[in-house]
Amino acid sequence: MSKLGTLGARLYRGEVGYDFVGKRKIWYGISILITITAIVGLAVRGLTMGIEFEGGAVFTTPKTSISAPQAEKDAEAASGHDAIAQKLGDGTIRITIGGVDTAKSDQIKTQLAKDLKVEANNINADLVGPSWGQTIANKAWTGLIIFMILVVIYLAIAFEWRMAVAALVALIHDLTITVGIYALVGFEVTPGTVIGLLTILGYSLYDTVVVFDGLKEGQKGITKQTRVTYSEMANKSLNGTLVRSINTTVVALLPVAGLLFIGGGVLGAGMLNDISLSLFVGLAAGAYSSIFIATPLVADLKETMPEMKALKKRVLAKRAAAAAKGESAEPEDVAPFDDEDDDAETAGAVVGQRRQPTRNNRKRR
Repeated sequence: MSKLGTLGARLYRGEVGYDFVGKRKIWYGISILITITAIVGLAVRGLTMGIEFEGGAVFTTPKTSISAPQAEKDAEAASGHDAIAQKLGDGTIRITIGGVDTAKSDQIKTQLAKDLKVEANNINADLVGPSWGQTIANKAWTGLIIFMILVVIYLAIAFEWRMAVAALVALIHDLTITVGIYALVGFEVTPGTVIGLLTILGYSLYDTVVVFDGLKEGQKGITKQTRVTYSEMANKSLNGTLVRSINTTVVALLPVAGLLFIGGGVLGAGMLNDISLSLFVGLAAGAYSSIFIATPLVADLKETMPEMKALKKRVLAKRAAAAAKGESAEPEDVAPFDDEDDDAETAGAVVGQRRQPTRNNRKRR
């Protein structure tokens, strides 16, 4: 842990760093590949909608020695519909059958009692109508659209529209990957899944906003210097918050992993899978997008501005001249920009190790 803390301090001071922004084409390619895979999985396999959205019945049996696959076969034979059976931690079995009405439910319950060798009165049956699920789905879509609009408006006001666009792209990226993995894994989509998807949007934005705040501070007066481009300044800000982002994500993932792998896998609490998988995938995708998607995309959008293009030309020209003289062509160690000092040529967080600005004694003299 002490080594990680030392690494974080060195990243913040600019002593070490990784060129995330400079290698953005690689990250864009990886993200496009992952997104295409998720979309193909969604198109081919589709989502396994729970009975809350399609309607049907859920049967919970008492403790039995019958395995879940055998119970699933018995339920499909009794109902004539596809069934999903899951063994719970206390030895009971949860069987979900879609497209079942009340009359059919009683017949299935009686047949299941015979096949599983349990009393029919001990089997709990819950019926859900499809209209209720449709209402929940409509409200979820409404909430998602309103959330996206409010996020874009807030970020455009607090930062600028380019950062708002980058954050929106990162959110869509995270949601697409999460939904695609749900389709590939085959987990049921339940109201818990919807809650998880809406929850990860906030987590996805957290790291992005932290980095954007550094970009906002770092770009002040950046056009008045000729040592770093906007992309280099953005990369410096990203490295300064990298360890913090990793620590925050790991701490958030640990309890969610406990819910997913221990609660859902070991203990058999199937309802935990609905929300924990969406949270786990969404948190990981959110941390990835804030580092590899949002910040590089902001740098691309900013460097289309005429003043940033002119800045990049001045920086490259200065480095070319320095290289011709045999001097270092790399970004130099710089101090924060000072409007009072005509020789200062930097603006906040930049590539290279930081040092304290020298005192300007000309006014005293």
